[in-house]
Amino acid sequence: MNLLAQVQELADRQEWDQVTYHLQQLLLANSQTDWHPNDWNQALELAIAVVRSGDFQEAWDVAKLFSKFGQRAIVPLLDLLQDEAAELESRWFAARILGELGDPTAIQGLVEMMQSPEDDLAAIATEALANLGSSAVEALTELLQDETTRLSAVRALAQIRRADTIFPLLTVVEDAQPLVRATAIEALGSFQSAAVVPVLVNALEDPAATVRQVAVAALGVRSADTAHDLEALLVKRLHDSSLEVCQQAALALGRLGHETVVTALTRRLLSEPVPLPLQLDLVRAIAWHGSLAALDALNQALQRWGHAAEAHSLCCEIISHLGRWSEAMAKPQAASILIALLTREPTIALTSDVRSAIALALGQLGDASAIPALINLLADDHPGVRLHAIAALKQVDATLARQYLDQLKIQNNLPASLQRGVTIALQEW
Repeated sequence: MNLLAQVQELADRQEWDQVTYHLQQLLLANSQTDWHPNDWNQALELAIAVVRSGDFQEAWDVAKLFSKFGQRAIVPLLDLLQDEAAELESRWFAARILGELGDPTAIQGLVEMMQSPEDDLAAIATEALANLGSSAVEALTELLQDETTRLSAVRALAQIRRADTIFPLLTVVEDAQPLVRATAIEALGSFQSAAVVPVLVNALEDPAATVRQVAVAALGVRSADTAHDLEALLVKRLHDSSLEVCQQAALALGRLGHETVVTALTRRLLSEPVPLPLQLDLVRAIAWHGSLAALDALNQALQRWGHAAEAHSLCCEIISHLGRWSEAMAKPQAASILIALLTREPTIALTSDVRSAIALALGQLGDASAIPALINLLADDHPGVRLHAIAALKQVDATLARQYLDQLKIQNNLPASLQRGVTIALQEW
């Protein structure tokens, strides 16, 4: 084949645009009936070289020719896809071409690439499979039948996120491998199909905690479902043997938004003993509700633990949520809760972290009734607390706070610590 020899010379000179042009002429001319296998191999090597070394347009053009090579192109393309020395763009083209070939062997190769520890490579393979659509689903469904490829196939189906993946995923929700079940349940949770909900409910009783956890997460975004008592199902999981499942249940209940979930979350928060990670998620879930009942629940928690040094992380979490309370009508109540905590005796029992958090939260709430309490914090012996108090005073009402400070400055009977704090605040103003 003299023409192929000429094209090889062009490749040797790295004239990739000409190589692409001549390969198009050769492969689209329907004159390959007399080609020897070596001719096909040489043409394939040239096409791979363009993908590897050409610019984007040249690779794009030559990619359209790979259907002519059929299965013989799969191994070289997989080699390019796995070549860490190759440019990422070249590997992306290799994955894209493999996907377009639609061959089960090519699809299986992409599935294996999805498991690569190299994130970019795994992402490329996933994108190629997702773009395949129905043809990939069919091939992956076949791979589900083999125990050795089932997990990889389920992971690939989970990435495709098409409605036609529901049925094959349903076939493995009772698989012997917990990871297969968990991956399938998590993927099914993203669909609003009525056939999915009973499967998710059943998965709440799965012996594997990972499966129960993903089922809880999936049910937590189905507040519109009225066919099942989701709240009761999720409340039960607040007492799961797995801490991670309990945490997921707390967050899921918070997302449901039902009026009655605050009571259940509060009861669990105030029960004994509750690990700190679960306490933090219970607080977040209660705060998301944003109601007066939620405010009362967080106040109960502060009343119990506000002056307990060992609970300062939990208190700081509660206080930060109070400071970010979104309901305008409830902000004064949130501020009063924080002021009450700050003025309870003995204040020194509050850790410096908690005192600083209160100052920051009061500044965010912007309620002027907090000014006297914030001014009292200027006498704090911790410099960080004083700085937070000064910043909060400016944030609440800089003009009014300055008037308070000016009045205090001329008083002769102030405690020395407060006098010093007022002086520092005015200097910082």
